[in-house]
Amino acid sequence: MRRLEFHLSKVEELYDAYCIQRRLRDGASKMVAAFNSATGSKEARESLSEANKGFRECTEHMCSLESELESQMGEFHVKMKGLAGFARLCAGDQYEVLMRYGRQRWRLRGRVEVSNKQIWDSEEYIFLPLVTELLSIKVTELKSLANHVVVGSVSCEMLDLFCPLPQTLAVDINDLGTVKLNLEVTWRYLNL
Repeated sequence: MRRLEFHLSKVEELYDAYCIQRRLRDGASKMVAAFNSATGSKEARESLSEANKGFRECTEHMCSLESELESQMGEFHVKMKGLAGFARLCAGDQYEVLMRYGRQRWRLRGRVEVSNKQIWDSEEYIFLPLVTELLSIKVTELKSLANHVVVGSVSCEMLDLFCPLPQTLAVDINDLGTVKLNLEVTWRYLNL
């Protein structure tokens, strides 16, 4: 229990420092804009240079805080449950699912069997949480060697997935919602 309390206090401390740096950077950004619109006097150029320097320093500090915060956020265990399509999935169809989360990628291929069972080449992947990124999902139907049809793509916010219990997601892949990607996501906040 103490370990969990310590971990929580560390994350809260990092978050507070991040928010302070963000406010400082926003202020420096406004100063840069103000000095850019000012006359081209020597003092204005020097002030603009100082404001730019402050903006860069705040941004660098925010990046280091972001990195440290991400290292404290645990990991997402994503399990592929399959595609659901209303009269869209047929036996023999092959699909490729590409998930991108920052620089992390998970590419998996699957096919629909005669019994409507789906076989996937990999069923589980671990994503490390990121502060400012969205999860991007793209589903492609593989027709032949050179003929692939993009079924749809979507971007998802990961904020709601920070929950201690496993969550089952049904993500609409196309605009009509006729194809859904079913995933199970478990957030593990401590590596025990």
